[in-house]
Amino acid sequence: MLFWVIAAILTLGASLAVLLPLAGTGKGESNAGDHDLEVYRDQLSELDRDVARGLIQPAEAEEARAEISRRILRLGAGQSGAVARRPSMATRLVATIAVLAVPLVSWGLYIKLGSPDLPAQLLVERLAKNPADSSVDELVARAEAHLAANPSDGRGWDVLAPVYLRLQRYSDAARAYRNAIRLDGDSAARQAGLGEAIANAAGGIVSAEAQAAFEAALKQDPANAKASFYLAMGLAQEGRAGEATAAWQKMLGALPPDSPWRGAVEQALADTAGKSLAGGAPANGPDAQAVDAAQQMSPQDRQAMIETMVAGLDEKLKQNPRDVEGWMRLIRSYAVLGKADQARDALGRAVAVFGAGSEEAKKFTAFAATLGLTATE
Repeated sequence: MLFWVIAAILTLGASLAVLLPLAGTGKGESNAGDHDLEVYRDQLSELDRDVARGLIQPAEAEEARAEISRRILRLGAGQSGAVARRPSMATRLVATIAVLAVPLVSWGLYIKLGSPDLPAQLLVERLAKNPADSSVDELVARAEAHLAANPSDGRGWDVLAPVYLRLQRYSDAARAYRNAIRLDGDSAARQAGLGEAIANAAGGIVSAEAQAAFEAALKQDPANAKASFYLAMGLAQEGRAGEATAAWQKMLGALPPDSPWRGAVEQALADTAGKSLAGGAPANGPDAQAVDAAQQMSPQDRQAMIETMVAGLDEKLKQNPRDVEGWMRLIRSYAVLGKADQARDALGRAVAVFGAGSEEAKKFTAFAATLGLTATE
């Protein structure tokens, strides 16, 4: 009821503010003009009396009469303009009907289409209702409000982190996972979730930070499928397709038949096999036999073999510089080997090939930033 009273008062005030000027007749202006005209007439009579008594010379009296006459003429012209500007009765009637129609039509539409009897719902009340009746956005807002008031609630961060991940709010998900780990301790699920959030925030690139999170997850749970999958993806992104294939095949053999990861692994294996066929021999990295042989080498020999492979990739890019994935593998390989200067040089060459303003250059720069590299001049 209070709503209707306030609405009626506001509507009445707005309507009167428009109607009162229309209802005016201009009588005040007419009365003021008549009074001025009477004053000028009295001045003319007084002037004639002064001339008769000899108080003023005839020439001066003529000048005074002329000035008063001019004022009377200006007064008459002003009154004529005011009459001309005054709206006619028909115009005022139409305007009045239009002003009155606006609130009547708007109120009628609101009663027909609106919900005047719906009680107001404050945000606090909406967030306090049964979670089963809440939308995802309301649940997230509810959790965020709780954590804003209780930032040390590790359980709350742990619950909110995977929700952020599903909503593709990857930076928020990474922050939530870090808070959950800091407050409630380490776990394989939290580390794997953190790695996934970091990788997705970087456009799907398994950076060194994401790799560290996945490795931490596998230390606590060697069967963690998410960590295993993303680590194999990181190998593929480095150009080590053979190792990635071996890792995915091993993972596929260990997964239960109903695992949701089976489809992702099979798709990854198919994609890797397709790239190998398109490029002929396994040019993206060593095959499974080479990986097994590398395991038997000394650290020095293994390092030499890796550097030889990276040098070979660098040479191939000189022959085929339009290979976007090849440049990303080369940049990452140099970064993993600890050769930051050569990684930056590779980044600069990649940007120069496609142009500094190209989408490829932006992709290279963003990818290098996840590795802690920046482009040089």
